[in-house]
Amino acid sequence: MKERRNFLRNLSGIASSLFATQSFAEQKYPSINSYSEPLQMLKVANSELPKPIPFKLHVPDQSLKDLKSRLSMTRLPDQSPDQSLSNNWMYGTNLSWMKKLLSYWSSEFDWRMQEAKLNEFDQFKVNLHGINLHYIHVKGKGPNPIPLLLSHGWPGSVYEFMKIIPRLTDPVRFGGRAEESFTVIAPSLPGYGLSFEQNQPRFSVEQIAACFKDLMTKVLGYDKFVAQGGDWGSVITTRLGEAYPEHVLAIHITLLSIRRDHASLLTRPLSVEEQNYSKELALFVKEETGYQAIQGTRPQTLAYALNDSPAGLAAWIVEKFYMWSDCDGDLESIFTLDELLADISLYWFTGTIGSSFWPYYARSHGGYQIPANGIKVPMGYAQFPKEIYKPPRSFAEAYFTNIIRWTEQKKGGHFSAMEQPEVLSEEIRKTFNFLRTV
Repeated sequence: MKERRNFLRNLSGIASSLFATQSFAEQKYPSINSYSEPLQMLKVANSELPKPIPFKLHVPDQSLKDLKSRLSMTRLPDQSPDQSLSNNWMYGTNLSWMKKLLSYWSSEFDWRMQEAKLNEFDQFKVNLHGINLHYIHVKGKGPNPIPLLLSHGWPGSVYEFMKIIPRLTDPVRFGGRAEESFTVIAPSLPGYGLSFEQNQPRFSVEQIAACFKDLMTKVLGYDKFVAQGGDWGSVITTRLGEAYPEHVLAIHITLLSIRRDHASLLTRPLSVEEQNYSKELALFVKEETGYQAIQGTRPQTLAYALNDSPAGLAAWIVEKFYMWSDCDGDLESIFTLDELLADISLYWFTGTIGSSFWPYYARSHGGYQIPANGIKVPMGYAQFPKEIYKPPRSFAEAYFTNIIRWTEQKKGGHFSAMEQPEVLSEEIRKTFNFLRTV
C-alpha cells in the first residue's frame, strides 16, 4: 500500500499534462488509396523522426474479382465418416460449415462495407524501424484522455477492435463518464494486415514492442501511456511493461505470459486449482498446438498453400475462432459471418498469412522469455472462461509482482474484444482508473 501511495504521489506532478501531450502533427496529405502504395521517410524539423501519413484502405477492384474467381474454383476435401455429427469439428474445420462460409463469401459478403467501417477511424502509416507501420489513432472525447496502446494477436487484426474503440474513446455515448476516456492507438502488428510490404524485415516480440514504444513516444509524443492486449498482444504488452517501465504506466492483459513448465519448478505440492490448470494445459498442448508447431518451424511451406487458396486460408483461421471462443458449438451465436470474413479477407488481400507466422518462428528459435525478476509495472488481468489456458493467480504472481486487478468473467473466450466488448472495456477502464485519481 505504501508503494502504491508513493507511485501515485510521484505521478501527481505530471498528471495534469501527462495525457494531454500533443502528438507530432499528422498533416493532411493526399489520401492513399492502395494498401500496397509505398511510403517514404519524411524528416521532421531538424530530426530524423518520421512523419505519419493519413491512410485510407481501398482494395483494387481487380483483387475483388480475383478472390471471387478463386472461390469459384475451390476444390473441397471430403470429411471423415467418423464424424457422425454434421457440426463436428474434432478433426478441424467442419465441411458443411465451410461450404456455407465460402458460399456467403463468394455471393453475399460486402467487402466495401467492411472497408468503410475501418475507414471510419483515423488511420495513418509511418516509416518506423524499417517498415511502414499502420495504426489507428482515435482521440478520446473527454478531459485528459489516457493514451492507450491496443495490440491484437493471431489470427486477429485491427478488425478485432471495431466494437471496443468507440467504448474507450467516447464513454459518454455508452452511458459512461467523459473523464474516463482514452485516446486509442491500435497498430497492425508488423507483418500483419496493413503493416506489411513484400520482403520487409520480420519482427520478434521484442522488436514489435520496441517499434510500438517508439511509435508512442517518438512519433506520437506520448511519453507516458498504458497498454492492453490479447494473444500475441498480451505478450507484446507484457514485454512493453518489462522493458520500458519508464514509459508504460500500467498494463492490462487477457492472456498470461508465463512458463508452461512452471509447475515443474515448484518444490511444494500443487493446490487443487494448480492441479486442474496443469491438466487443462496438458490437454491444450496435446490437442491445440499443432498450428504452433508448423508455424514455428516451417512457416514458409504452409504459406504457399494459404496464400494461394482463400478457402484454405479461411479454414485455417476460422477453426481458431470456433475452438477458442465461447460459442458453445454455434460460431454464429458470437460472430457474424461478416465479422469473420472481414478479418479473413484482410489477411487475403494483404497476403500476410505467411509473415504473420513469424512471431511463432522467432519464439521457437530463442524468442521472448519472461524474465526471472518479474514484471513490476501495475498489471490488470481479465480471465475469460474459454481462454485457451488460464493459469492460477498463484502461478502468475511469480512473474507479475504488482497485480492490481484480477477478475474472472462468466462469459467469453480468446477474442474478448469481439465477444465481450462491454465487459472488456469496463475491465480496462477499472484497471487504469487509479491513474486518474492523482
